Amino acid sequence: MNSETGKTALITGASSGIGQELAKLFAQDGYNLVLVGRSDEKLDRLGEVFKSNYGTDQVTVITKDLAQEDAAQDVYNQVKAKGITVNVLVNDAGVGLYGLFATDTDWEREKSMIHLNVLSLTQMTKLFLYDMLARNEGKILNLASLLSITPSPLMAVYAGTKAYVYNFTQSLVNELKDTNVSITALLPNATDTDFFNKANAENTKITDELQDPVMVAKAGYDALMAGKPKIVPGGLKNKSYEVMAYVAPQEALAALMRDKMSQKPEPEEKEPMISLAWGIGFGIAVIAGIALTIGYKNASPYDKVRYKYKAKSAGDALSNTLSSVFDKVAHSVVDAYQTTKGKAEKFAHKEEEMLEEITA
Repeated sequence: MNSETGKTALITGASSGIGQELAKLFAQDGYNLVLVGRSDEKLDRLGEVFKSNYGTDQVTVITKDLAQEDAAQDVYNQVKAKGITVNVLVNDAGVGLYGLFATDTDWEREKSMIHLNVLSLTQMTKLFLYDMLARNEGKILNLASLLSITPSPLMAVYAGTKAYVYNFTQSLVNELKDTNVSITALLPNATDTDFFNKANAENTKITDELQDPVMVAKAGYDALMAGKPKIVPGGLKNKSYEVMAYVAPQEALAALMRDKMSQKPEPEEKEPMISLAWGIGFGIAVIAGIALTIGYKNASPYDKVRYKYKAKSAGDALSNTLSSVFDKVAHSVVDAYQTTKGKAEKFAHKEEEMLEEITA
């Protein structure tokens, strides 16, 4: 047990998945816990495990459905009534919903999702952040998603709520920069929890690449403790998705995510596997090249320079990420990326020369 003994972390959505793994990490570091969720039975059992395994002094269970009106206020009132000071707030609770927005999904479920993912998270943040600023001490972790920076057909409302969470969090990063209070956004890719079953998306292609919630929670915990504004867990592949989200056309990203969120084909219909290394390197370079080319069309000289710098920065960021990875796959990605990146840049440069000739 370390020097954090006596401090308290409040975790919503703590009964399973990423929230449960985060609660475990806080318990291991000597925090007292306030566990918020809909199942008091699960949370009580979890509290007993933490007391037995890690010697946790206090585990307070608050049974609450945060999708309900004023649920966040009620949680805050219960915490204050018990005389608990919350040093760390983890807004992990959230749900998804799968299907075509216009015809497949139910409005009541979407409304409940928006309330949980957006309204309750915002109110929890507002209530506890006020107290943290009064003490000039505290940390907040908000669960966003890689979908928060990219469109996501078939999970449009869910992606919209996570885009809000990410933008909201990064805005507060700036507002809090001169204080001793920090806020962090956790942007995981699809993770091996009960999320997809509850969202009716258990047979989608994306479920073939699920991440370990233990790894996701540890990355989020470390970033939170370091006061980082955001963290994308999962290494090379997820970093490449982040780069694409910053440089690729929205239409291309939407098409990519539509494919990932589509239903798995029958076994006899599966497409041949393509090399992961070549696929990532080629895909990023081509999309970056297309984005660069489109951006050059009808652009002012200033915009051309700005766009060229943006594309170069994205490419350099990916190269820097890969430079620390020495295995065979990583080198293959670098080679594929650099080769196709060069071709894409030559194509864009040639088009620029053609445009200049035409306008001369």
